[in-house]
Amino acid sequence: MSHDTLPRPVKTARPPARPPAPRRRHWTRRANPLAGVSTVIWLAVVIIPIYAMISASLTKQDEALGNNALKPPTDPTLDNYNTVLHNGFGHYLANTAIVAAAVVAIVLVLCVPLAYVAVRTRNVWSGSAFRLFLLGVAIPAQAVVVPLYLMIAKLNLYDSLLAIILPTAAFAMPVSMLILTGTLRDISEELYEAMALDGASTTRMLFQLVIPMTKGGISTVVIYSALQAWNGFLFPLIFTQSDGPRVLTLGLFNYVSQFGVNIPALLASVVLSGIPIFAVYLVARRALVGGLMGVGGK
Repeated sequence: MSHDTLPRPVKTARPPARPPAPRRRHWTRRANPLAGVSTVIWLAVVIIPIYAMISASLTKQDEALGNNALKPPTDPTLDNYNTVLHNGFGHYLANTAIVAAAVVAIVLVLCVPLAYVAVRTRNVWSGSAFRLFLLGVAIPAQAVVVPLYLMIAKLNLYDSLLAIILPTAAFAMPVSMLILTGTLRDISEELYEAMALDGASTTRMLFQLVIPMTKGGISTVVIYSALQAWNGFLFPLIFTQSDGPRVLTLGLFNYVSQFGVNIPALLASVVLSGIPIFAVYLVARRALVGGLMGVGGK
């Protein structure tokens, strides 16, 4: 066998050289004492008033007037809560819940379609109507309380829950519109076009596209409207008189007399009235923050 007939060795391709791995940088977290101190101060600002309120609600009247507000009660008692619960608290709570639920329902039924029309209708009239609608943000309730009183009286709604519900819903609608329009503008135009090509009507787009994709904004509107109704004081004070339509904010006056204030019972009523709305906030706090972040739109 000659040298020319010997098989030649097969050359194997070498794998490409790998680039050198980047050097890992070991980041060390630097201590930020200023942020820590600020957090502690903010926590104290939030917790100390709550602690003082709960502590005072567990003390007796003579002890509440003479001791330091931050001192824990020497002889804690639940008599103040018992006094509140047997002094019409359930009636006031039911009225406040009815007002809050009605305000939320009115705001959602009116604002969701209006925000949808404001975002989807591109003409001068729609934009002008939306800007005129938002002027309500700049109008304080105290400035129009006299015309509202005359309107409520002429409609024979004075001293009723409707006298509280209607103006409260009206003043909650401008901010609700601002939140909902910012959320609706985040919906992609391609989704509207896809549903239009599929033959969807405007009503179908509203219920099958807009409402499911704006749950964060709707949750924010629900919490905002409920808070406005729950904490409202001016409209119940001006537009009601008897004990029938009285709400929680007016029920606190039961512990204020000409000769003094029952501080422990008053604070016990405040604690009990804040529990329901605080529970609602804890459940929907993420949706509230997410909806407020989308107010500006894209």
